[in-house]
Amino acid sequence: MIKNIIFDIGNVLMEYRWAEALEDTGLSKETAKDIWTQMFDDELWVMHDAGTATTDDLIREFGARFPKYAENIKEFLIHGERMHIKRPEIWEKVHTLKQLGYGIYLLSNYSEYLFKIHMKDAAFMDDIDGKLVSYEVNQVKPDRDIYETLIERFSLDPKDCIFLDDRKENTDTAKALGIDSITIESREHLNLVLDELIKKRS
Repeated sequence: MIKNIIFDIGNVLMEYRWAEALEDTGLSKETAKDIWTQMFDDELWVMHDAGTATTDDLIREFGARFPKYAENIKEFLIHGERMHIKRPEIWEKVHTLKQLGYGIYLLSNYSEYLFKIHMKDAAFMDDIDGKLVSYEVNQVKPDRDIYETLIERFSLDPKDCIFLDDRKENTDTAKALGIDSITIESREHLNLVLDELIKKRS
């Protein structure tokens, strides 16, 4: 029986407008998409999530790589409030799941700077029983260390948990540790998954 639901945040509890936020700085759609793709795929972004690189490091390093767009990148990075999009119907379902007795946990790759900005108005934070965010422990998904830290910290039994994440490499690691996992393909898919979990307790 599933007792605990472990949620990723990105493209699960919340969605993002990364390239669009770069467009907000005056870049063309094509240029914004190209720069964002390169930034997100870079090891420095992973280090930012892991808490081993600061936002100032990103501004300096990516500005040096894209000198023509250094000011755009700086504006993008210091305005984290432009980057995220709420999913209110998902948050309402998380609240219902909590009321039905499920344990609610977060396991997410996130920098401290962006996490604090994006969680200010995130209603689901009122329903969680525990969280493990990458910057807090200098560990990132899909490395198994961060999953093991979550399990140990909150005394979770993997067979009692289900993990919802939008990246297959992350759900693959969870499955290898005995955690039932679903790779979330879309907002609509997530709504269906949560509806099924609600039905099992209703």
